[in-house]
Amino acid sequence: MDLTLIVVLVIALALFFDFTNGFHDTANAMATPIATGALRPKVAVGLAAILNLVGAFLSTAVATTISGGIINEGEGGVLITPELIFAGLIGAVVWNMVTWLLGLPSSSSHALFGGLIGAALVGFGVEAINFSVVLSKVILPAILAPLTAGLIAYAATKLAYAITRRYDGKPDGRDGFRHGQIFSSSLVALAHGTNDAQKTMGIITLTLVAAGLQSSGDEVQTWVIVTCAIAIALGTYMGGWRIIKTLGTGLTDVKPAQGFAAETSTAATILASTHLGFALSTTQVASGSVIGSGLGRRGSKVRWRTAGRIGIGWLLTLPAAGAVGALAAFIALQGVVGVIIDAVAGVVVISTIFLWSRRNEVSHRNVVSEVAASGRAVKIKRNPKPKRKVAP
Repeated sequence: MDLTLIVVLVIALALFFDFTNGFHDTANAMATPIATGALRPKVAVGLAAILNLVGAFLSTAVATTISGGIINEGEGGVLITPELIFAGLIGAVVWNMVTWLLGLPSSSSHALFGGLIGAALVGFGVEAINFSVVLSKVILPAILAPLTAGLIAYAATKLAYAITRRYDGKPDGRDGFRHGQIFSSSLVALAHGTNDAQKTMGIITLTLVAAGLQSSGDEVQTWVIVTCAIAIALGTYMGGWRIIKTLGTGLTDVKPAQGFAAETSTAATILASTHLGFALSTTQVASGSVIGSGLGRRGSKVRWRTAGRIGIGWLLTLPAAGAVGALAAFIALQGVVGVIIDAVAGVVVISTIFLWSRRNEVSHRNVVSEVAASGRAVKIKRNPKPKRKVAP
């Protein structure tokens, strides 16, 4: 296949992955403010889209990790081909769509890593993978980040309720936290852009290096940053309503103080990891924060069955996306026909999942919880004064 054509195909698929990453991970920032009624659903996703767009321009540290870390490329390593990157992206996109259909807040990041690792193993064997980088910057953050975020959210929730204890027993006595959620959820959306948009930038940069259109170690090109920022912002605006519903109401009933604590914890963890170049899963961080906030509020119940389903999804993400990426790589290595088969099969699978989702649609109209509805309750009029009895 013509090199220019395959590079164009990879870039197009990478941007589509970025788009799915946007609507798959909107819940990370906006599930809790939607659940508490701090923001209306469409306003929330619009705000998240704008801040994801801005955040994508603030850092490229994670992009460097992907484009020059996980795969042993260049001198002393392998030269991964655009065909294998294409196959890896298919694995990531398919897994993103499957988990979106199931309403599972799985990791788009790990889906991407799994797809790339599976494709590289088929193409070059185990020597193509830098397992030390995978362990230090992918596996360990996946274990530590949600635990850290959960502990911070637990402590922050306890503190929030301790400070405002005088409002116990008063309806909506902590309603001020709803206003705080606008700021904290915005910070999460901004942090999400600084981390997740970078992954697609890294993939496109890796493709350009593999095609000889850019030298290894060069900075991410401006047009790559701009297109990736736009793609993830558009995806975010679409709103991953199924996952928003799971994260906002499926794990625990989120109250405003909890939501504020969870979002603050999520943002702090993501921003710290971005600064260190860790390509962590913002989904896992957000889920850990919501669980921690649920444990931190007295009387709150965490739905452990839902949490267990999410945990199983986390465990399956790397191997499942890797298996799909490996299969797609085996087909792609057969030549032009193989790449075409991969592309057609990918379109069919994605279209089938989308059409299947229409049978039980979740949208901004039915994603709002009872807690959110209570936040927009109508004002209750005062009881009319009793009429004086007129003496006969």
